[in-house]
Amino acid sequence: MKRSSKKNKFIILYHRPPFDEGKDDSGNIIWLDQKSPNGIIPTLRNLFKTREDSTWIAWRQVNDVQKEQNEYFNIEDPFPFSLVRIPLSKQEVNSFYHITSKECFWPILHTFPTYFDVNNADWNIFENVNKRFAEAACQDAAEGAIVWVHDYNLWLAPSFIRNKRPDLKIAFFHHTPFPGNDVFAILPWRRQIIESLLCCDLVGFHIPRYCENFARAANCLVGAQRGPKNNVDRKFIAVGSALTEPTDTPWLSHAGRKVKLISSPVGTSPDLINQIKSSHEVGEYARKIREGTKKGRKLIVSASRVDYTKGNEELLLSFERLLERRKDLHGKVVLMLACVAAATGMKIYENTQSSIEEMAGRINGRFSLIDWVPIRLSTRRIPYNEMIAWFTEADICWITPLRDGLNLVAKEYAAARSNSDGVLVLSEFTGASVLLNGAILTNPYSHRRMDEAIEEAISMNETEQRKRMESMKKAVESYTVKEWAEEQMNKLVSEYCE
Repeated sequence: MKRSSKKNKFIILYHRPPFDEGKDDSGNIIWLDQKSPNGIIPTLRNLFKTREDSTWIAWRQVNDVQKEQNEYFNIEDPFPFSLVRIPLSKQEVNSFYHITSKECFWPILHTFPTYFDVNNADWNIFENVNKRFAEAACQDAAEGAIVWVHDYNLWLAPSFIRNKRPDLKIAFFHHTPFPGNDVFAILPWRRQIIESLLCCDLVGFHIPRYCENFARAANCLVGAQRGPKNNVDRKFIAVGSALTEPTDTPWLSHAGRKVKLISSPVGTSPDLINQIKSSHEVGEYARKIREGTKKGRKLIVSASRVDYTKGNEELLLSFERLLERRKDLHGKVVLMLACVAAATGMKIYENTQSSIEEMAGRINGRFSLIDWVPIRLSTRRIPYNEMIAWFTEADICWITPLRDGLNLVAKEYAAARSNSDGVLVLSEFTGASVLLNGAILTNPYSHRRMDEAIEEAISMNETEQRKRMESMKKAVESYTVKEWAEEQMNKLVSEYCE
């Protein structure tokens, strides 16, 4: 479909599309709602409900880029907006996403510099893909439109947009952690990345620590001037987390521009979760979980992806030590580890998955009884409704990433607890750790702290559980994903307060 001559006032750039593509019986493209409504895509998409003249720009993989042009679709249902899809070849997708983004940027952002591999990166391809996103935005944007760019895959898009369309308002949200300056500086393209982000009117991060890391990097690497620090917002209430930050920088000044900085964590959707968990489907899932767990056994659930940053191996080793210490728990505790397998074919993820599977098999081989297998390991992508059922039934949710930008699973567990019971054990290296005052914080790098935390969770009485869970539910319900999006956009258009 050709592009309409009409220009739009609100543009979102995100590498994934807002809907999954399908085909009807006649072979025509139809747009399908995604199976897992967690994450930011439904939230970003729902912004179009209240914003007329909107565009979403994503990419699609094609066989021959030379024969393809940008695709333009006018989406009418469930609300009208435009979708632009930029064609990328298999080689471009592999280079831009799997190699440069995942092998170079991902380990640096998560402070794993030993995993950093620059040898196969093609910076020219990364620049070119970002430029094509930027050109599509500039082509579709009305005068003075808002362009909201998402995540590190599109670090360079703001500079290309600013150079071509200085009239546009540009916001950027960083969904991963932002590391300390000494680690970020490992990237050979550090100056180009920072200067591109400083072309924005607003740069957002989940928590003040990431915001401060970026402000310091901008100051040290390109000489950006920092505004006087403010006390952080009251929603960042947890004290004692490794990521606690009492103050943050409200703005940076560079090359004649003033860039607003904001710390605002992506929220979840408590109303949606409450609606889902009351459905018949979730009720059936929950019944099967109860029957499969056996009455009287404590159910521990953990959910993540196969990734060396997620701490799955550290969790399994801690569970093994628990079973070694506590023979009285044999037959009385079950760990459900939902660990979605990576689909990228990257060697490091394949090795991580093999290690997780080997550990789970070894532990089950050591401790299983006739009627009890201590670990259930699932590497399939569990439907969201089924995951909500696991949250409603689990006595403990155990989340132990070595580093995680936020972690929505922790928030979703709290939102799903109808009776305000249950225990959340949470790594203090997740962004959520500074938001959920009531979680048992743990250090996944420390055997002692991991062991103490799971012991505390297992022995916690119901009164203490409810006290802590009420605090977490209040935090989750008082700052939803909708309020996150509104805060970002309101900050973008507001005047500076100096």
